[in-house]
Parts: sequence; structure tokens; C-alpha cells
Amino acid sequence: MPLSKDAIITLPNHHLRQKSRRIGVITDEIKNIADDMINATLSWDASRDHEVGVAMAAVQIDKLYRLIVVRNNFEDKTDLTFTVFINPEITKLEGNLVTDYEGCLSVPNIYGKVKRYNKVRVKALDLNGKPFRVTAEGFLARIFQHEIDHTNGIVFIDRIKNDPDAFYILGDDGKLTKVEYKDVQQDSVLWE
Repeated sequence: MPLSKDAIITLPNHHLRQKSRRIGVITDEIKNIADDMINATLSWDASRDHEVGVAMAAVQIDKLYRLIVVRNNFEDKTDLTFTVFINPEITKLEGNLVTDYEGCLSVPNIYGKVKRYNKVRVKALDLNGKPFRVTAEGFLARIFQHEIDHTNGIVFIDRIKNDPDAFYILGDDGKLTKVEYKDVQQDSVLWE
């Protein structure tokens, strides 16, 4: 039975703050975890009117492996295909630091303005153990930085928790509303 959005762990689950371990051998278990990640992302995506699930790290379904999945076309919600990245590493950060909105399946309804590089180079293994490299720009570069942060126990709010002007809440109407830092900080779901 495919994994649903209910399998996605959220803060304050302490596993989200732990580093994931490298994958030495690509077993059927690893392939099944990748499938579970895709299914959980798509289940989450189907439950949201104003958001698209673009990627996930294995830790988000409580599996501490250096494994991420990234949607192939995040601008088309009908495209249900993903690419699997095993042991992904950023080999080079390039371009300018750009501040833009980020959200996370593990931090429901909270968005933040996060500064990230607008170009990255990433190396990983595919499901057959074959090495490959990707150069990503713009939003895709942001996705890689966000997901690889997850494999290192970093959640996007950790990058902005000292910026009082960085936090927003997503309303039922799909609009982001600025929220006071002190109000977000008091939310035990985020900071425990």
C-alpha cells in the first residue's frame, strides 16, 4: 500500500535535526523508500490547493538516509514523475545569494524568506548506483540546497530564525501573511 502524507514527520520531531547516513549499498529497501517518498509527496500534494510538493528528503518520512527525490517538472502539478538522488552532495555553490520564499512539508503552513545561491552543482548516484551530476539554477538550485540541508539535520527555519522579517503563514486562501517573529518563536511546534 502506497505511503500517504500522514507518514511525513513534522517539527518538533527531533529526527528532523539529525544527520542522515550515507547509503553504501542500494538495496530493495532503499528503492522502496524512494517510492514511499514519492507517494507521500504526491499524497501531500493532492491534499493542498495552493501548494505543490516539489521534493522530499528521506528523513521526512523518518528514514535517516542521504536520499532525496525531486519532481521533474514542479511547474506542472499533473507531472507525477521524480528523479532519485542517492548520497547527493553540493560540489559547488555559484552565482548570487537570492532571498525568496520557502516552505516545507515538515513545517506545515509556515513560509520564510531564505537566502540561497541561485546556482549549484550537485553529484549523486541513481537507483542503479551510477554516478551523475546536475547543474541547477533558480528555483531548482533552491530545492537542492533545501533538501540537502535536510540530510544534514537542517530545516529551512534554522537559516532564518534570527531574522524578524522572514516569516509568513499560508492562509486557506493561498495567500501569505507576514507573521511576527515573536509569534512564530513562541510556536512550540517549530522551536522545540
